[in-house]
Amino acid sequence: MPKGEIAPPRLATADVCDAMERAVAVLSVDFKDFGGTVDFAGPAVTLRTLDDNTKVRSLLEGQGEGRVLVVDGDASNRVALLGGNLAALAAKNGWAGVVIYGCVRDRHELAGEDVGIKALGSCPRKSEKLNRGDVNVEIAIAGVPIHPGDWIIADADGVVVSKELPSL
Repeated sequence: MPKGEIAPPRLATADVCDAMERAVAVLSVDFKDFGGTVDFAGPAVTLRTLDDNTKVRSLLEGQGEGRVLVVDGDASNRVALLGGNLAALAAKNGWAGVVIYGCVRDRHELAGEDVGIKALGSCPRKSEKLNRGDVNVEIAIAGVPIHPGDWIIADADGVVVSKELPSL
């Protein structure tokens, strides 16, 4: 996290679910951890894209300010939407994490970056570069709607979504 930024409190998804049972939604997806950080939380920046990571790159090139990029890649396993170079950008630019409903690559590089990365799996094939995708729109993963600014809380137990920062 860049100097001067305030890190959100460390939140455990189980504690958040216990305290805010009706106010949170659990993404019932078996995400795998790929980044050097497992626990992360922050406001969502959303992206809907299919097999094209152009906008993933452009978002991660900007200042993350402790936010979480949530990418609805339609559960595609045809290409990777994030690799080592983009993970390094995310870490350098202060993103708390990236959640990809799709695949990543360069797993050995991702593990060395100080950023949380959750995805469905890995695929060695690079994505298309056609600048497709919709930024900061409502997306849905496993039937759970996610809006820009919703809080994403992630750890080894899973990912939860809340309209507000849980106060535990």
